[in-house]
Amino acid sequence: MSDHDFFVPDGFEVPVELVGDGFRLEPLGEQHNERDLAAWSGSIAHVRATPGFGDGAWPPPEAVSAERNLADLARHARDFAARTGFTYSVLDGDDVVGCVYVYPGRKDPDRVHVSSWVRADRAALDRPLYEAVSRWLAEVWPFEPQRIVYAAR
Repeated sequence: MSDHDFFVPDGFEVPVELVGDGFRLEPLGEQHNERDLAAWSGSIAHVRATPGFGDGAWPPPEAVSAERNLADLARHARDFAARTGFTYSVLDGDDVVGCVYVYPGRKDPDRVHVSSWVRADRAALDRPLYEAVSRWLAEVWPFEPQRIVYAAR
């Protein structure tokens, strides 16, 4: 198989952290469950209004159980370990304030679909997060710029 058959090349070391002004990213995992659930479920309307989330697929209109959220986090962690998609918690200290997703496009797997959200009470962080992640993708990740789809802020 060629590198083109994989989301990221075999030799690429996937970043496990990005530190920005007022936030840091770390891989989303089961340890974030309670804080992640509280973050998005307390900001459903805000997340749905965030560029890149207008299709209504996520988040659901109502909060889900902690068990269902945990299953979603476990799936994201498996994707990360398998190098098929990468989800990061956006943290301020230990407080979950959002998420960043880097996945192959659903309709066009040659595209890189990137999305991010922050809690409603951290809305001012949305643009700086977008700008930092955009730079990070350009400087660190192995994706050609024309392949990246990330809704502008």
